[in-house]
Amino acid sequence: MTPPPPQPPPSGPNPAADSAADPRPGPGPLVILFGATAGALGQDLGSDETDLILLVWQVVEPRSRQVGTLHKSLVRAEAAALSPQCREASGLSADSLARAEPLDKVLQQFSQLVSGDVALLGGGPYMLCTDGQQLLRQVLHPEASRKNLALPDTFFSFYDLRREFHMQHPSTRPARDLTVATMAQDLGLETDATEDDFGVWEVKTMVAVILHLLDGPSGQLFSKPEVVKQKYETGPCSKADMVDSETVVRARGLPWQSSDQDVARFFTGLNIARGGVALCLNAQGRRNGEALIRFVDSEQRDLALQRHKHHMGVRYIEVYKATGEEFVKIAGGTSLEVARFLSREDQVILRLRGLPFSAGPADVLGFLGPECPVTGGADGLLFVRHPDGRPTGDAFALFACEELAQAALRRHKGTLGKRYIELFRSTAAEVQQVLTRYASSPLLPTLTAPLLPIPFPLAAGAGRDCVRLRGLPYTATIEDILSFLGEAAADIRPHGVHMVLNQQGRPSGDAFIQMTSAERALAAAQRCHKKAMKERYVEVVPCSTEEMSHVLMGGTLGRSGMSPPPCKLPCLSPPTYATFQATPTLIPTETAALYPSSALLPAARVPAAPTPVAYYPGPATQLYMNYTAYYPSPPVSPTTVGYLTTPPAALASAPTSVLSQPGALVRMQGVPYTAGMKDLLSIFQAYQLAPDDYTSLMPVGDPPRTVLQAPKEWVCL
Repeated sequence: MTPPPPQPPPSGPNPAADSAADPRPGPGPLVILFGATAGALGQDLGSDETDLILLVWQVVEPRSRQVGTLHKSLVRAEAAALSPQCREASGLSADSLARAEPLDKVLQQFSQLVSGDVALLGGGPYMLCTDGQQLLRQVLHPEASRKNLALPDTFFSFYDLRREFHMQHPSTRPARDLTVATMAQDLGLETDATEDDFGVWEVKTMVAVILHLLDGPSGQLFSKPEVVKQKYETGPCSKADMVDSETVVRARGLPWQSSDQDVARFFTGLNIARGGVALCLNAQGRRNGEALIRFVDSEQRDLALQRHKHHMGVRYIEVYKATGEEFVKIAGGTSLEVARFLSREDQVILRLRGLPFSAGPADVLGFLGPECPVTGGADGLLFVRHPDGRPTGDAFALFACEELAQAALRRHKGTLGKRYIELFRSTAAEVQQVLTRYASSPLLPTLTAPLLPIPFPLAAGAGRDCVRLRGLPYTATIEDILSFLGEAAADIRPHGVHMVLNQQGRPSGDAFIQMTSAERALAAAQRCHKKAMKERYVEVVPCSTEEMSHVLMGGTLGRSGMSPPPCKLPCLSPPTYATFQATPTLIPTETAALYPSSALLPAARVPAAPTPVAYYPGPATQLYMNYTAYYPSPPVSPTTVGYLTTPPAALASAPTSVLSQPGALVRMQGVPYTAGMKDLLSIFQAYQLAPDDYTSLMPVGDPPRTVLQAPKEWVCL
């Protein structure tokens, strides 16, 4: 459709002079803008990340009530496929879009034509007016960001016709539920029902609605435009801040190297609150691919939720609702040192990792060099330290502008002394998280009170009365396994479900189940083999109690047979034990032989006098054991640890015990390198058994005994 040429101004009075001399307050020229994408329309416009294919606009002069020429322009889309909804509503085809101009050319034509129409109607700065906020916030700004296009300043402020209509007619439906048709219907306007050109009817009707609103009490109309922030503002957040849960979302699946500016660019077009991007860190202080984002109001949050599974590069990002408490927990802080460091506004923050522990401010400033000066010199550096003042090797630096930060990032993996230094973009929230984590962490990890082991036997059955489950999902629980077995779950022995964990304490994907008989085990294997659990098929094969115990003790069970538990010595056979001449580290038999090969935990200890000793070659041996969590059908049993059986030859050749009391072997993982003997002993304070009062293991049904006495002796292996 070719638009008619613009009408020249009427002879006689000059409309420009009349509008300039008009004492009535009112807005300047309005550009009524309508757009459509190749995908969803209406309220879902822009939610499917499809390209813009159509722009229709017309200029209105509110004070003189004059209207300019109506223009319509097609936009070439990179993905020419049209959704059925768009094809039916617009009547467009992929061939017509292929002949259209790209978005950057269309925007140039838009600016030129609008400027010409505004000049004919009297001149002055103009403002865009749209039906809702989706066209600008969800379509134009995100697409321009993806295509690296710079939008003119006129696209960063606009009037929302729905909000302006609701301001004058608040008794009607909510602003978000209004449409062009419902606004015209509420005002009783007659529209051209014969107009079938897609987008033209919408613009003409919007013009009629605006002129009708201007004829009413228009003192507050078109006075407060919507603003699109051009730049994300960084800043600190305090734990005392109250954050509305209706303004926070969680983004998941971010690239680990993404910064707060990258997250803000993903949500371009939406107004993020100052300091509203909080990147989440894992237990090791590294980014885990999640972020919490706080917006200025709930309407912006609702638009952000529509970007669920939009893309950042080649990755799609999941967007979910979050709470204000979660945001404050991640982004908030109480340290005065951090508050002073982050008090400088509009600063770019970089994180330095891997610094030598002896490095000071002068060393870091020298490493960065004079070409990228830190804001405030040494005052612009924040070193992260342990509670006792020891450095962690991390630091944060402030830079006055993006160019200086880019120059500093070129020093990534440069060397300081004999160490290479990693540099990353950081955020105020990350500074708070890192400082809070180190300030609140104890010198040694806090351990929960140890449970007294309640021993119960692994009842040996005849034949292959167990089944082994291989390929379980790592998230599988005992309820999932019982549901997976179905009717066969009724044939499980008490304490008969054993989930195998690896050396890091994580699920290995294996589990053993003791059945009431070999026939029941075979029937369960035939019924459930390669049955699906959480989109994974699980292998179910029969095995014996001996094979199960072997794997639980750290061995392997393959198609070629059983392999012994691995160790760093070439062999731990009984003859090898007997040939050791070095002073052995001694452990009483009650400890090392706590779990014989036929049963992981015996029913009771067998007293002996004098006490024979099991012996492991001191630092030369490293034992590898599978940590096995027991999830039995009722009653409940605790988590237990298995020990390797002491070879009989070692018992025969061992000297008399030098320990006066029975003991137990405890393996501690994750001990800090700086921990000393006093630190280790303080962990077990008030938890040691009183050997005089605990000379034998109690039966399964007995309640746990209270620890009453202080420790008497300790042996460290």
